[in-house]
This record gives sequence, C-alpha cells and structure tokens, in this order.
Amino acid sequence: MGPQRPLPLAATALLWGFLLPLTAAQEAILHASGDGKPVPSKDYCMLYNPRWTDLPSTLENATSISLMNLTTTPLCNLSDIPPEGIKSKAVVVQWGTCHFLEKARIAKTGGAEALLVANNSVLFPPSGNKSEFHDVKIVIAFINYKDFKDMKQTLGDNITVKMYSPSWPNFDYTMVVIFVIAVFTVALGGYWSGLIELENMKAVTNTEDREMRRKKEEYLTFSPLTVVIFVVICCVMMVLLYFFYKWLVYVMIAIFCIASAMSLYNCLAALIRKIPCGQCAITFRGKSIEVRLIFLSGLCVAISVVWAVFRNEDRWAWILQDILGIAFCLNLIKTLKLPNFKSCVILLGLLLLYDVFFVFITPFITKNGESIMVELAAGPFGNNEKNDGNLVEATAQPSAPHEKLPVVIRVPKLAYFSVMSVCLMPVSILGFGDIIVPGLLVAYCRRFDVQTGSSSIYYVSSTIAYSVGMILTFVVLVLMKKGQPALLYLVPCTLITASVVAWRRKEMKKFWKGNGYQVMGHLDYATNEESPVAAGEQNVQQ
Repeated sequence: MGPQRPLPLAATALLWGFLLPLTAAQEAILHASGDGKPVPSKDYCMLYNPRWTDLPSTLENATSISLMNLTTTPLCNLSDIPPEGIKSKAVVVQWGTCHFLEKARIAKTGGAEALLVANNSVLFPPSGNKSEFHDVKIVIAFINYKDFKDMKQTLGDNITVKMYSPSWPNFDYTMVVIFVIAVFTVALGGYWSGLIELENMKAVTNTEDREMRRKKEEYLTFSPLTVVIFVVICCVMMVLLYFFYKWLVYVMIAIFCIASAMSLYNCLAALIRKIPCGQCAITFRGKSIEVRLIFLSGLCVAISVVWAVFRNEDRWAWILQDILGIAFCLNLIKTLKLPNFKSCVILLGLLLLYDVFFVFITPFITKNGESIMVELAAGPFGNNEKNDGNLVEATAQPSAPHEKLPVVIRVPKLAYFSVMSVCLMPVSILGFGDIIVPGLLVAYCRRFDVQTGSSSIYYVSSTIAYSVGMILTFVVLVLMKKGQPALLYLVPCTLITASVVAWRRKEMKKFWKGNGYQVMGHLDYATNEESPVAAGEQNVQQ
C-alpha cells in the first residue's frame, strides 16, 4: 500500500497540525454615498464583532451617518477631538498608537455614533477584553485603508454611510462539506491502516521476518512516553507561534509543502500501483523506478508549489490546500500506530486538555482577552506586531497579504451576492488535529478488528462515534456562535464508544493492552489453531 514514513518525519509533520477550532469571520456592508460625482454610492466590506454590536440586516433599515476623517490624529486623548466636534458622526481613524477600544471610548465621549478603524488588513473581526470598556456602546468596525482612500477619491469629501449585515442563510452548507471531508478521511485512513496490518501479518512467515517486522513496528509506534513528550512539544510550539508568529508561520508553510507533497504521493502511488498497465520502468544504479511514479512525483510537487505561490488567493487556493491537507491527514492516520487502547486514552485525553486550555483558559491569560488557539486559527494580529502586549502603530501603506497557518481544512461560505461582491470570502475551518488524533484511535480499532477477526465492530462503531462527535460540535457551534475545540466532543464520543464495545464483548483487558501479533505471534504461528491472520483475512473477504 505504498512506502511507510519513518516516525521522526511523521511526528515532526504532525507537530504543527495544531488542534484549531471550527470558526469563521463576521462580515458586514458599509454603504457609502457622496455628492453624486462621479459615482453616487458604493459598497465596501467591513468586519465587526456581533457580540458587541447589532446591525440591521437590510440597507433600508440602516441609519444614515455622516462620515468624518480623523486619520491624521491618533484619537487617544480627548484633546484629539477636533474643535467642530464629532457628535453623531462616524469617525474614521488609523490603527495604532493606542488600543482601538480606547479610541472608541474617546469617540463615545465626543458623541460619535460609530468608530471605523482603517487598517491594512480586514482579515479578522474586532476582538479584545471589552469588559474593561463596558461604557462603549457605539459601533466598532474594521475597514481596509485602501477602501477608505478609494471612498474619498470616488465619492468626494462629503460622505454619508449606512452599515448593515445581511442575514446569512439558515443552512450552512460548509458544515456538511467539512463533515464529509473529516469522516471520509478518518474512515479511509482507519480502513487503510487495517489493510496494511493484514498484509504485514500475512508476510510474517519465519523468525527472521518476524524480528524485522517487530523492529519496524517499534519504529512506527507511539509509546505512552512518546505521547506525553509529543503533547509537551505541541504546547511549546503553540506558545512560540503565538509570540513569534510572523517568522514561524513561514517555517510551517515550508513544512506543509514538503510533508503534504510526500503524503499526496504516498496516497496516489498506492492507487496507481493497483493499475496493471503502464508499468514500464527505468533502471538506474541497480534500482528500478516506474516511469508513471516519476510523473506522479512531479505532479505532487507541482501541486504543492502552485499552492505555495498562490496560497493567498482566496477564490481557489483553498481547494489545493484541502486536497493536500486530506492527503496529509490520511497518510499520518494510516502510518502512525498507537499500540494499544492505553496509548489512545493518554493521547486523546492529554490533547483534549490541551485543546480546552488553549481555547477556553488562555483568554483569561492573554492581555487582549482572546484565546491563543482562535487567534492562530485565523492568523493573529493582522499585519501588526506585539509590543509588551500592546498593539503598536502600523504603516498605512498597502502591505503583503496576511499569512495564515496552513494546518486547517478551509471551506468558503456562499453568502448573499452583496456580501460576496465586496467582502473577502468568509470561510469555516477545521484543524488537522481534529481529524488526525481521533483518526489514530479509529485506525487502532480497525487493526484490532483485523488481529482478532471481530467483523469490523470496533472500526464501524468508532467511525460512527466520530461522526456523532462532529455533529455535536456543529450543533454547539451554531448555538454558541463561537469557535469550538472539536476534541471536546470528539474525544468523549470515540473513547466511550470504544470502551463500551470492548466491555460488552468482554475484551477490555485485551483491548487495553493491545492484541498485536508481536505479543501473540509465537502462539499463533506455533500451533495448528486458526490465527487472527486467517480470521482477519476471512473478514476482509467478507
């Protein structure tokens, strides 16, 4: 079924497959009107925080507000308010010097109706610890500085604006797409791992092969100690990414390109080898290489390179990222092996705590009141830097697109045409870790089925449990309207289901310690009784 990847490479690649929550941005429309020359009105995109402000859903219900340009002043003190005042105005300020919530407080004191922060990027909605600014009741939104300059050039100086947020469709199809991708990858990866297990068991026919097989298994297996070390490294990397994001993000992009190209090759090569035609090969230094596999490797590298070059193209680059991401997750699930249910419980349990901590606990630690996990999922800080926890002033010149971690499945939303025509495409995302980590448990269940000839009961039940966990994640996401740590729901569903099945079948002790043929091999091959190999082979044939 294709070459196996050694554990160090797979573990290194998995290291940056962070468990990012399912989340999305919040968009709205800024309808600007001028004096009629040369264009009477124009729509622009803005991002706002719906937990802070309610906007009308239609243009007709929106209130018309006169726009005032204050981009030449920081608006960090009451003295920055111009003599003519800002009462009943929508003021536009630049990002920087002081926190935008402090600017909003000054604007509210001056009687303004809205604060529009002009920034180089509108890729993230306003966020922060608003509890310290409970008296700030005005509309706060981010707009692109380039859009503001276009607004002045197109509509003139006498501008009025209306802000509204079109209602999204009640049914979010992106959840269905993410559900299908996640369940398909987990199910296929687990089944593939079982096929590899069966082939390896059938290949063990003598003592020498058995010893070679045992060494290979130890090299690909996560021991409990390895699991703990891995989780600790994940925590360290998460913190490093939070503080050194603008440098480490390019390291992650490079790793993703290499690892995903290799994974895509492994997945496609396994299929191509099943095709009987076109098997001509080239011999070089005693080694034979099939020509079709050479072309396949070139194709995989080309896909990875194209994504790397156009990764910030929101309209279609997500398709390549999802293809490479699915191949990456699939390759790790079928390659990495947890030796027993004990290791599964340790891995999933620790990563559940890891996920919950970085989503729910870190907002109480970070100075901006946002979780580290959610910020890394969307790409933290826009195009700005952190300086002792305070946002510093950024240049108002156009800059490069904001880089995001390529460790998520991305599916864009199709909103109403008005939003699509002016806003960046909103997306729903699911972290690779929410596929890989439960997928390793499903793969162990499948291998246990093969080893014991248990008619795929563990594999099917754990796959169904994963599906139920994903549905539960979506339900909570819709109800709470906030990014969710998917492992909070996936881990209990899969672990409890596998435990119940093992308990009902009276196989908990065997399931807990592992029923690998490394342990039972001598008995199975030294007697005339039917071994799990035969049982597993019969099961696959059925």
